[in-house]
Parts: sequence; C-alpha cells; structure tokens
Amino acid sequence: MAHPKRKISKTRRDKRRTHYKASASQIATDKTTGQDHLYHRAHWHEGKLYYRGKVLIDSVEETE
Repeated sequence: MAHPKRKISKTRRDKRRTHYKASASQIATDKTTGQDHLYHRAHWHEGKLYYRGKVLIDSVEETE
C-alpha cells in the first residue's frame, strides 16, 4: 500500500476537494450589449466578438 512521503495539510486537501461542488456554470451579463455569457469567455454579438465590454473582432469590417 502506498504511503505519502509528506503530510498534506487539511487546507490543501480541502482546496483540492472543493472544485466538484460547483453546481451550475457562472453566467455574467455584458454591460455593453446586455448579452449573457460565461465568465472569462469572449462571446459573439451581431457579428462582433466582445470580451470585457470591448470589441476584439468585427467580422463586418473584415468581409468588406
């Protein structure tokens, strides 16, 4: 049977075990567009890619 070389503290053990408890994914609302999206993710809205309220890619300008 394997034995740990060092003791893992209760805090470190509990930090590792908390991640499975998130029940639903977090949903944020963009202040500029009002569109719902996942936190820390860019999202498309009317042909533009938004991240943190700023336009990253405007596909309308690229096609012209």
